[in-house]
Amino acid sequence: MGLTRWMARAGQISPFRLDAKAEILFRGTEPVALGRRAVALLRLLVERAGTPVSKETLIEATWPGLAIEESNLTVQIAALRRALDEQSDSATWIETLRGRGYRYVGPPIPLLNAPEPAARASSASVRPDRTSVAVLPFSNPGSDVDHEYFADGMVEDIITALSRFRSLLVIARNSSFAYRGKAVDIKQAGRELGVRYVVEGSVRRTNRELRVAVQLVDAESGYQLWSERYDRALADIFTVQDEIARAVVSTLPGRMEDAGRDIALRKQTSSMTAYDLVLLGNEQWRRLNRSGLAEAQERFRAAVALDPNYARAHANIAWTVVCAAFLETPAGLALDEALQEIETALDLDDDDAWSHGVFAQLLFLRNEDSRAERHFERALTLNPNDADVAAMFANILVYWGRWREALDWMATAKRLNPFPPNLYHWYHALALYSGRQYQAAIEALQGARSLHSWSLGLRAACHARLGMRAAARSDIDQFVRERHRELRENDEPVPADDLDLAATRAERYRHAADRKHFLDGLRKAGLGTTRIAS
Repeated sequence: MGLTRWMARAGQISPFRLDAKAEILFRGTEPVALGRRAVALLRLLVERAGTPVSKETLIEATWPGLAIEESNLTVQIAALRRALDEQSDSATWIETLRGRGYRYVGPPIPLLNAPEPAARASSASVRPDRTSVAVLPFSNPGSDVDHEYFADGMVEDIITALSRFRSLLVIARNSSFAYRGKAVDIKQAGRELGVRYVVEGSVRRTNRELRVAVQLVDAESGYQLWSERYDRALADIFTVQDEIARAVVSTLPGRMEDAGRDIALRKQTSSMTAYDLVLLGNEQWRRLNRSGLAEAQERFRAAVALDPNYARAHANIAWTVVCAAFLETPAGLALDEALQEIETALDLDDDDAWSHGVFAQLLFLRNEDSRAERHFERALTLNPNDADVAAMFANILVYWGRWREALDWMATAKRLNPFPPNLYHWYHALALYSGRQYQAAIEALQGARSLHSWSLGLRAACHARLGMRAAARSDIDQFVRERHRELRENDEPVPADDLDLAATRAERYRHAADRKHFLDGLRKAGLGTTRIAS
């Protein structure tokens, strides 16, 4: 059927042309708003017009060397269909072959500036323009399991040090730590993370001494480029971290010019106990619940008591408040007090990207949007590899009504963090919902390992917008139950009208039309019409 349709349309004249070199699809003389991934997909489908192309082939050609979820492919195919169908004859141009892949059945699209076939054949293995590196979790041989947080914290600081180099692409902690506690095949890890180089090592700690072994490996060949062992006093940990980062950068091919640049030698604190408290607090806040945030804040406050000049501890106190506010959980600290903490952090260290990212979100919560955007930009300038800040910026852009920019930043965040946390899928889906891409939003949520209450609410709104009433009702019922449970756990009252469950979240939207679109989707799903038995 599809092949017959394609043959029948082969003589038609397409209004489109695809410039392979510029990676742009044109309709006449006007460029079509499509991302680079979508254009790459279209090119492969057009080159094989009339024949099935498997999902695996499309993913490998478009995300070479990356382990990505199938939902990413579905989102890009949906974008292509909108671009082609809405601007042409509304017929189906890309056919879904259930369980097999996709087939292009539209009129021929001229392909301009295409390289020779031999050059195209090797394009799937091309890696990012920037030298790419991942730092895997260091093992903790023979040490107390209670010291694992210390090894993790050391690796995180090395990742941060490397991330400041704009010429490097550094994979985020969340994705690197997917390999924690596993026997790692370096070549496989390189392929899955989409990087050329991998850093691995081990760390042992005693009360006064530190022993670190580390090596840099070419993930394609498995060849060890550099290795070193450090036997130092525990108090020298920050010096060791900086030496490792500098050695890695100087060893990477073509990066000798970077090695001469100073890696910011910011000795975070002179108190190892304060440093320990911050690392332990970091483990707690990542639980993203009320008790975890409260415990984290206690540890950060204890660190500040030991060292009032510890910038990161001040910043992380503010961060627990920001997290609590976004999770709609009692913060235990007012925004004004959090503002004092983050301003103190920046007074102590104005070049810390993380602190600027925290400040940006706090300013958003205070409705100081212009200042918030300036601090997001500052954070991403200081550390262009910070996937979490990129994702958080995307989330805020949605509330500012700039969902297209949000999708671009989410693409950046997912490249830096190919095994993203669940929140990334929520941010992505929220941007797609704002763009009226309801099916794509549902598919984005499928990448999450589990759905929190608001993911259920958003999926309910998407189902309702698509006319899928039963699915919408099922999701909205679960959403209400989860929100009631969360309120009870936080000793907060359950509202008389369940539509009020969405009030705080809706107020984040700066434009009335976006706020209405958000609430109307929940109303269509049934929110506020009935109470759910708890």
